[in-house]
Amino acid sequence: MTPRVLAGSLLSYAYNHWLTNFPSRRVRQAYLRGYLGALGADTGIQMGCRFLNGRKVFLGPRNAINFGCLLDGRRYAIRTGSDVSIGPEATILTLGHDPQSPDFADQGGEVIIGDRVWIAYRAIILPGVTLGEGAVVAAGAVVTRDVAPFTIVGGVPARTIGTRPTDLRYVVSYAPFLI
Repeated sequence: MTPRVLAGSLLSYAYNHWLTNFPSRRVRQAYLRGYLGALGADTGIQMGCRFLNGRKVFLGPRNAINFGCLLDGRRYAIRTGSDVSIGPEATILTLGHDPQSPDFADQGGEVIIGDRVWIAYRAIILPGVTLGEGAVVAAGAVVTRDVAPFTIVGGVPARTIGTRPTDLRYVVSYAPFLI
C-alpha cells in the first residue's frame, strides 16, 4: 500500500466512522472542505453520509445531501451541478465489476449530475451515468443509463415515467439544525 492510498484510507475512515455522526454541521463541513475534491458554497451534508474516496467527489453550490447517502468516488469522479437534492440513503456508485469478466475485472465510470437534479429516497445511480439538468430519479429507482434533461425516471431498471417543466427557478436551501 502506497503512502497516498494509506492517507486516503485514513481520511475516509475518520470521516465515515467518527465525524459523519458528529452533531455539528460546521465541524463536518470544515473537514469536508479539505477532504472532498470540491464543496460548493451553501452545500449541506447531513449526518450519516459516507464517502469511499472524497478526493473524487466534486459537489456544486447549494446541494442538499440527505442523511445516510453513500458517494463512491473510488476510481472515478462524482460531479454535481448547482441546486441538486439527493434524498436520504441514496447511493451513487462509480465502480463495480464486469459480470462477463472471467477475472471479475473492475468496471466503472464517472457520474455527472446536472443542475437542479432531484434524486429521491434510496435511489441508486450506477457507474458511468449522466443525469441531465432538471432530471428526477424516483424513490428506489436503479439508474443504469443516462437520463435526459427534465426527464423523470423510476423503477428497476429506471425507465422514463414523465417529464418536468423546463423553467425551473428554485434554489436549494436546506440547513437544518444539528443534522
